[in-house]
Amino acid sequence: MKTSENAHSERLPNVFVVSGPGGAGKNTIVDRVLAADPTLRESRSWTTRERRPGEGEDAYTFVDSATFEAAIEADRFLEWAEYVGNLYGTPWPGPVPDTDLVLVIEVQGARQVLERVPDAVMILVVPPSRRVQEARLRARGDSEEHVQKRLAVADEEEQVGRSLAHHVVVNDDLDRAVEEVAGILDGYRRPPPSASSPSEGIA
Repeated sequence: MKTSENAHSERLPNVFVVSGPGGAGKNTIVDRVLAADPTLRESRSWTTRERRPGEGEDAYTFVDSATFEAAIEADRFLEWAEYVGNLYGTPWPGPVPDTDLVLVIEVQGARQVLERVPDAVMILVVPPSRRVQEARLRARGDSEEHVQKRLAVADEEEQVGRSLAHHVVVNDDLDRAVEEVAGILDGYRRPPPSASSPSEGIA
């Protein structure tokens, strides 16, 4: 898999994009899929937002706006976008032997990746309802202001995401959704069956 960008023409692994509105559960799903498969790796995104209470320091590379904007100028991002008042970006990935790359990013960023890496595969994860989405946002410690901003853009995110995605997974049951996403990835990564040898004695 190669990008169309001359400045980043090195070989990339298979690239899978998992996207969806905030509270859909995409990070939780990907964490469980990656924990079960060491041949998949996740690129850690950069963000200018504050770290949530209880959120690990390695969830993102947390930087200030000046640092992020300098990285944009240096073309260090495969994709970047502003989302509900904060900047998010995925650094260009370096090759790691025998692994494929999973990006967990917002829909705006997913569009950029699909443009720059045309054979990337996108999976859209959506919540079963806005009520469930709201409950998940509150449960993870988002501020009231952030919850309302996320909900305000969710319909548009889903509409755009469905127009881009190769697959849509409804996260109404976590175990089932994890199994479904893992199966989708496995379907693209599994080597095609070798051609059968012609049967002897058939003209």
